Amino acid sequence: MSDSCFFDRLKRKIIVTGHYGSGKTEFAVSLAKLLKSRNSNPKTKDDFNSVSIIDLDIVNPYFRSREQRVFLENEGISVYGSVYKKEVTAELPALGASLRAPLESDSCRVIVDAGGNDTGALVLNQFTKYFIYETDVLAVINANRPDTSTFDTALEHIRAIERITALTISGLINNTHLLRETTCADIIKGYALCEKISEATGKSLLCNCYPQGLIDTGELSGLSGSLMPMGLYMRPTWLDK
Repeated sequence: MSDSCFFDRLKRKIIVTGHYGSGKTEFAVSLAKLLKSRNSNPKTKDDFNSVSIIDLDIVNPYFRSREQRVFLENEGISVYGSVYKKEVTAELPALGASLRAPLESDSCRVIVDAGGNDTGALVLNQFTKYFIYETDVLAVINANRPDTSTFDTALEHIRAIERITALTISGLINNTHLLRETTCADIIKGYALCEKISEATGKSLLCNCYPQGLIDTGELSGLSGSLMPMGLYMRPTWLDK
């Protein structure tokens, strides 16, 4: 399982959705970093000259990609979203007009970190005209979270986002984790759930995420879909002290 079969299928604009605690923002940040790294390599470079993140998660006050603005910009990834760029104002739900720039640039790969549930995803409706084409909508599923731990609840979460945004989720991301306590058994459990959803809906299971450095990926060799290493960029470092 290589990552290329996953990354090469992605369209220019990638909307990342997922329930609270799914690791949606961690996935968005990790994806941006990996896409930027691939584009720095002549062998894997695609047609896009830049990578940007748009943080539209203005409802949930926790784990927002714009909190990692300095880190991302140091990696060469532009961050758009709040009109305010200082963390002290991060709670104010005011979107900056500049976030339309990467959506309108054909040379920019864009990752949109959307709200955690259907209410949060409602913000996407302001920008519907940009998502008519060249857009993938991905649903991040964490089978260890109560709201997406069963087939019925996970499917209802997906359907709710589709109803409220009129967008179709095209791909599933298995990000079943317990942060640093994640085991291969957790990932395999999430894989089984996502496979069941995929079979019922026709939505592709694109990848299985794992915390980099904590998992023996050899134990995941039987899973279909790509394997994607995840950083712990959004986890406050003081939690590990």
